[in-house]
Amino acid sequence: MEEDRPLDDAKTKRVLVVDDDEGNRDLIAAMVRKEGFQVEEAFDGQDALDKIGRAAPDLMVLDLMMPRYGGYEVLRRLQEGENARIPVIVVTGRMRDRSTMEMIRQESNVVEFMEKPVKSVLFGMTLHRVLHTKPG
Repeated sequence: MEEDRPLDDAKTKRVLVVDDDEGNRDLIAAMVRKEGFQVEEAFDGQDALDKIGRAAPDLMVLDLMMPRYGGYEVLRRLQEGENARIPVIVVTGRMRDRSTMEMIRQESNVVEFMEKPVKSVLFGMTLHRVLHTKPG
C-alpha cells in the first residue's frame, strides 16, 4: 500500500518550473527550493521539452500562457512515450472558463491546478503530497 511507504527526502527530487515571466518563475523556484527540492527552470514550453528530453524531472510546475509552446501544447506533447508519467501542477494567472479548466484537468498527468499568485503554504504542501516527501 502506497500510504505505508516511507516518505522520501525532498533533496532527492527535481522539480522543473516553467514560466515565461522571469519574476513568477523566480518566485515559484524559490518556493520549491525552500521546501528542499532541486530546481531546474525553463523560460517557455520548448525550453521545457528540451530539458525534459535530456533528463525527466520528478514533477513539473507549468504556466499555461507562454510563447512558442504554451502550457497546453506541452501537456499534449508529454502524453507521448515515457514522459506521460511526469506529474504536472498547472499554474496560471488567467482564470479560464470552466470547460477549459476541466479539459486541462482531464490530462492524465495533471495532478493539481493553481491560480497565481500561488499561496506558499498550500503550494509546499502540494509538492510534498504529490512527490511523497517529508517537509523539511
